[in-house]
Amino acid sequence: MKILHISAECYPAAKAGGLGDVVGALPKYLCQAGHDSSVIIPKYHTKWMVQQQFQEVWKGSVRLHHELVHYEIQKYLGDDLGYPLYVVEIPGKFDRPGVYSAPGGYGYGDEIERYLTFQQAVLQWLLSFPVPPSILHCHDHHTGLIPFMIKHCPEYRALINVPTVFTIHNGEYPGAFSWQKLHLLPYFDGAARGLLDWANTINPLASAIKCCWKLTTVSQSYLEELQSDSSLQWLLGNEAHKSVGIINGIDNKVWDPKSDKYLPTKLDKDIRAFKAGNRAVLQERFNIDPNLPLFTFIGRLVKEKGADLLPDLISSFLSTGYRANFIILGTGEKSLHHRFEEMRYQFKGLFDAALEYNEGMAHTLYAGSDFLLMPSKVEPCGLNQMYSMRYGTVPVARKIGGLKDTVIDIGDEGGRGLTFHHLTVEDGFHALHRAMEVYNSQDYFVPLRERIMNVDFSWERSAGKYIELYQELGMK
Repeated sequence: MKILHISAECYPAAKAGGLGDVVGALPKYLCQAGHDSSVIIPKYHTKWMVQQQFQEVWKGSVRLHHELVHYEIQKYLGDDLGYPLYVVEIPGKFDRPGVYSAPGGYGYGDEIERYLTFQQAVLQWLLSFPVPPSILHCHDHHTGLIPFMIKHCPEYRALINVPTVFTIHNGEYPGAFSWQKLHLLPYFDGAARGLLDWANTINPLASAIKCCWKLTTVSQSYLEELQSDSSLQWLLGNEAHKSVGIINGIDNKVWDPKSDKYLPTKLDKDIRAFKAGNRAVLQERFNIDPNLPLFTFIGRLVKEKGADLLPDLISSFLSTGYRANFIILGTGEKSLHHRFEEMRYQFKGLFDAALEYNEGMAHTLYAGSDFLLMPSKVEPCGLNQMYSMRYGTVPVARKIGGLKDTVIDIGDEGGRGLTFHHLTVEDGFHALHRAMEVYNSQDYFVPLRERIMNVDFSWERSAGKYIELYQELGMK
């Protein structure tokens, strides 16, 4: 099979979150399984992108109402990704350093125009193929109008027999925009107007759910949550017959404690030495006590990730007299930045923060920490808990979405972490208290760390489920 993944992100070229990790890994494992899998994304001016060499393979133009936007499809000339990577260079639209926002955190104001151009450029390029791909795998709302355009835009109807798979990585962001922007879309059959509409807006996520051949989410529990308690629950219930939840995997070659290029100390045989060596480097960067257990949060500082619970939770915990270290790594809401800066002084020697995106530091924190905090409000799949377990760091996670599917509480058979149900300081506090008890029982804690390092979260298993899905579509 030939599978083309269409996405806004792909690690290492452009990453803002878990979407980039997934699109950067799944195609590699599909190729290893014998399938021709490639990726196409916009050409941003990220640090990685500007350092690479590309070759033009196609050029064209997209009309957005009165604007004619020129583009080039280029192929990455390196061979280190494990799959072919294509980028769409669209001058004036994507030649910016950020994926979704400027370095200062301010979002771009032309997202509608950017992704309408990107999606149509991809479809125009595909029309030039003597034989189209076997499967078009679209990821999140940035590519959500592709299934609709293939079915209902005369310009792209030559692709109507190409099966489309659409994956919801995060249903919180539907990409909806006003019908006043209708003029930006290519001509489509008027009778199909309802396939674009949801809540009186043009909704790419809802349109993709309606028009794709198969729908996937990144965990079974997240699919069930969307079907029972979300703004799209009626629609997702109606499309349940074509929906499946497939848990994400992690790239065990990138996330290997024995060879990770970011780690100051690699894993030999002794997990204690592995932890201590990486913790020593953290002590050089952060103001922490090396004799205390270390809790870490890594991720976007937004309500979706439960980051707004952290200031009150950590302050309450430390003010009660518990002795532990807390480190925050990430960027997000400015109000949270200010709170964490204040806490650095309020709990000096126990709390510290690096308010930045730092891939290398994240790897070292996974390796040097004892516990990873994931108090998520919404967590479609979550990869951080898998990374942390791979490095012997026990997750303290809310029982939601993919966390429910991957983090089994230590009170149950095969336990891997500490879980809690409600997004409250009280529930989080109790989970931290339990974590301290586990840490203080080293005869239990050390074997727990060793056990979770051996849990199989590799992409081979998840890629196999996607292959089964693709093959099912190929038989139709």
